[in-house]
Amino acid sequence: MTRPLLLLLETLVRVVIDLICWRVVGSRGRAQLAAENLFLRKQLALLQDRKTRPRRARRATRITLVFLARWFAWRDALVVVKPETLLRWHRAGFRLLWRWKSRRVGRPPLPESLRTLIAEMARDNPTWGEGRIAGELSLKLGLRVSPRTVRRYMPKDPGGYGLRGRGDQRWATFVRNHAEAIVACDLFVSVTATFRVLYVFVMMEIGNRRILHCNVTAHPTAEWTLQQLRQAISCDHRWRFLIHDRDSIFSKRLDETVSRMGLRVLRTPVRAPKANAFAERLVGTVRRECLDWLIPLSEKHLRRILARWVRHYNEARPHSSLGPGIPNPPEGLPVLPQEHRHRLPVGSRVVTSPILGGLHHEYRLDTAA
Repeated sequence: MTRPLLLLLETLVRVVIDLICWRVVGSRGRAQLAAENLFLRKQLALLQDRKTRPRRARRATRITLVFLARWFAWRDALVVVKPETLLRWHRAGFRLLWRWKSRRVGRPPLPESLRTLIAEMARDNPTWGEGRIAGELSLKLGLRVSPRTVRRYMPKDPGGYGLRGRGDQRWATFVRNHAEAIVACDLFVSVTATFRVLYVFVMMEIGNRRILHCNVTAHPTAEWTLQQLRQAISCDHRWRFLIHDRDSIFSKRLDETVSRMGLRVLRTPVRAPKANAFAERLVGTVRRECLDWLIPLSEKHLRRILARWVRHYNEARPHSSLGPGIPNPPEGLPVLPQEHRHRLPVGSRVVTSPILGGLHHEYRLDTAA
């Protein structure tokens, strides 16, 4: 039994004993009660003359004094504390009573197994927030739990980044209407263990957040970048626009070649990274979920790391902007709605697969053995 529960039980026992004594005293005769009252007052006067400080009142004593003060003029008989103190005890008791009467009666808590799974996912994946875990549970395991509920059962300070706002709704509406026709690209740097600077080129489709191409080089040029675009853009593509910044590596000849491939080039304004926000966000995701936790040893090593992470990003990682959803969803995902939103289907179990040495984990349902 915990210490707070023991203290509460001791307080209740003392209050019950005081109430019993009050009932016994109330059954006595009037003369006998007056004599006992005077006898106790005389003893209290002796203690006051000796200037003896009373002990600190217990909780049970406070409750009893507040209750007895309702039956007579207590101000003349109160000597151990100030009247303001007794009134403060009464207000504290009223707050406790009102808090109990106003307690929330909501949904029942999640099953113990689901709470354990949420805590395990938060500990195993320190970069995941509540939205990412809720998407993983919904898409992979068929367990419909809101991000706010997930946040309640996450361990303290798991290292996740939490949910972020989407911004202006009108811009989101515009993106939904035109995202299927837009692709974006960008370059960023990564430093190896020997302090060699490597350049990473990424290209993504905004409509379904799929990474179309990713490659690494130590000496980026316009010709090399154009070759990456040729590899990523097929002949029968359905896109209309390509967004990139004003880096000198995106030369005029590169833009002309891309235009002949059927894409209109949209160059972002000067010092306006938000104009290419989706590619910038992708670069940030690569850093937060991959490169900030690993030290590439060479160009080949970095290329291998990114290839494994891009496959995880496209085929297993839930994306909040998709509902949540997965760009290339694998086969065997649970069909919603299920019979029970907080329990696994009968005869199934959760299978975990580590990614990049355990930096991330993928979860799926499998038939129980």
